[in-house]
Amino acid sequence: MLVLGIESSCDETGIALYDTEQGLLAHALHSQIDMHAEYGGVVPELASRDHIRRALPLTQHVLKTAARQLANIDCIAYTQGPGLAGALLVGTSIAEALAFTLNVPTLGVHHLEGHLLAPLLEENPPSFPFVALLVSGGHTQLMRVSAIGDYELLGDTLDDAAGEAFDKTAKLLGLGYPGGPALSRLAKEGKPGKFKLPRPLLHSGDLNFSFSGLKTAVLGIVNEQKALHGELPEATKADIAFEFQEAVTEVLTAKCMAALRETGLDSLIVSGGVGANARLRERLNQATARKMCKVSYPRLEFCTDNGAMIAFAGAMRLKNLSAEQAANQDHHFTVRPRWDLAELQKP
Repeated sequence: MLVLGIESSCDETGIALYDTEQGLLAHALHSQIDMHAEYGGVVPELASRDHIRRALPLTQHVLKTAARQLANIDCIAYTQGPGLAGALLVGTSIAEALAFTLNVPTLGVHHLEGHLLAPLLEENPPSFPFVALLVSGGHTQLMRVSAIGDYELLGDTLDDAAGEAFDKTAKLLGLGYPGGPALSRLAKEGKPGKFKLPRPLLHSGDLNFSFSGLKTAVLGIVNEQKALHGELPEATKADIAFEFQEAVTEVLTAKCMAALRETGLDSLIVSGGVGANARLRERLNQATARKMCKVSYPRLEFCTDNGAMIAFAGAMRLKNLSAEQAANQDHHFTVRPRWDLAELQKP
């Protein structure tokens, strides 16, 4: 079965072709970072319009790369939510229109399920069950994953997600957009011990997260240093970035290891944009090695939003649908800008 995947939940247009027998055949991604950088963040209307411009040319490119035709497609998977409503509508309407024309079924995919399953695209994928850390701009969650669609929420963020905290702290330091990667690069130049930041909920006894207070603590240091120096020296910015990254990655690592202990599992996967952070990977690699556990990541290009994870998640669900279920399509559609991953059911 050949599945076309369409991702358009925010500021990246991703298209991919996944074959249930041959694996991932081709994928392409267009990022809107340069367009939104001028505004310091994502402008939803601009994002939606850019998805309209990019989706079909990218689809043609992916088909050509994979040496396939539209007529070869057996199913179209698209991101139904969560995300920006307008952006989701673009991908959804294109998917349903193509599917109607080709007389093939569609599958609305949960964006976070795509991230959750992205490590399974790798050459040596993890086996079920495992603990998953979903860590991105909008989500920081720990899940027990027993099978496709069998997800148990273990811990969630009570306020800002880790990615949000990275971006907001980067803005406090006067860094560019997107802030998270810029802060991580700057942290490499920082020195330990110059500043001390809290480790929120590190010893809370549960698996929840909270990063809003950490951002506020950074604001206090920034204001204090500006009062002393007028403008923040570059070395001071680097030292703050270093300590901030240490605080976030220490908490994430500790909670992941606690989740493994509580579930009795020995396999961890890490997905989402913050999962590309080199310091987080270093800490998790060390911590899991000490406990004789395994940790898996998607390749860096699949940490951020992409079409491959949507095509793959759709293909996994398609395998479990009966012919009658797959054929029962009226191509009416809706999007779900807010959609709890725990609401998903086994296919």
